[in-house]
Amino acid sequence: QLQASGGGLVQAGGSLRLSCAASGRTVSSYDMGWFRQAPGKEREFVAAISRRVGSIYYAESVKGRFTISRDNAKNTVYLQMNSLKPEDTAVYYCAFAYSTYDVTRIPGYDYWGQGTLVTVSS
Repeated sequence: QLQASGGGLVQAGGSLRLSCAASGRTVSSYDMGWFRQAPGKEREFVAAISRRVGSIYYAESVKGRFTISRDNAKNTVYLQMNSLKPEDTAVYYCAFAYSTYDVTRIPGYDYWGQGTLVTVSS
């Protein structure tokens, strides 16, 4: 089970840190991803960290502003979001995959947590 938290309302330029806690699973054993879905838009890839090695991937739109990390001891994956923009407003979802050849693809993920809403005001 995945539990995402940390969303909220923030002004443009501000920061938030999202957490995704995995119960009953070891996050380092799975490909872990963050996705988001803005109102009226399709769900899109944000960031991912691969199992074991921990290779990191970002969408171009968040590179340099967002940081994904993993705390194996806490079985939690984080998404640090800095320099937030109004276009970052969305429901953010975390997901895990037993193994996927492309961590940016939604169908590659096996389980999704509930989303957490991030609203960035201008």
